[in-house]
Amino acid sequence: MSDFREQVVTTKQVRNKTLLAFLFLFLFLGGCVAAWYWLHRQPKDNEALQPLRAVLNNNEKIFRNLLSGGHLARTYPVSAAEHHVRVNGDAGMGNEFDPAAWRLQLVRKAGDTLLITIDDIKALPRTDVVFDFKCIEGWSQVTHWGGVQFREFAKHYGLDEQTQMQYVGLHTPDNEYYVGIDTKSIMHPQTILCYEMNGAPLPMNQGAPLRLIIPVKYGVKHIKRIGTIYFSNQRPPDYWFERGYDYFSGL
Repeated sequence: MSDFREQVVTTKQVRNKTLLAFLFLFLFLGGCVAAWYWLHRQPKDNEALQPLRAVLNNNEKIFRNLLSGGHLARTYPVSAAEHHVRVNGDAGMGNEFDPAAWRLQLVRKAGDTLLITIDDIKALPRTDVVFDFKCIEGWSQVTHWGGVQFREFAKHYGLDEQTQMQYVGLHTPDNEYYVGIDTKSIMHPQTILCYEMNGAPLPMNQGAPLRLIIPVKYGVKHIKRIGTIYFSNQRPPDYWFERGYDYFSGL
């Protein structure tokens, strides 16, 4: 038989272990409070505290390298799409807008800007995407959109040199809303310049005549009522990045 010996724990040992546990607890809580005060004393970078912005920037470097044309957002049958599509924001959607006078300004380089009509875009090969649109506000909705792949648009307008740059910038006609997107994401096969929703012309409150649908990003990057497209090796201005959000905004 094995020699079993009952270990007797004295009251003093219990007290010492309890005191030690409380000491570690207070040290942990004190460290958390000190870290919180340190963090909130740090300077801001585009409305985000610098340590948090550094984490977001490093996340972008990692996930940009992971993204590929084979990384596809889940798609759904058209029958699964919502008929009452939510509107995710109205910045850049002021009333002073004449759809008949709209032209997309495609800036290929300084002094070389093309003015493109919606009929020009509709003449390109059409594609559809039905996916789960995700908003940073916490809601999502399966939606159906139609338009032309951005990479098909780039091919048609001879943007080989431009799409070697790191970023694409997009502005509304009034410049009140603007996004910057990494080129790999905008050239993704599911990214479209969209002019239809649920098989009908894009409604005004959804960005008519032309908006971006980019399923590998959160809704803040799906700019409505595109007025200008240009290319850059530096990060273009981004509306929500300037308000403290993640620049990459990937899914």
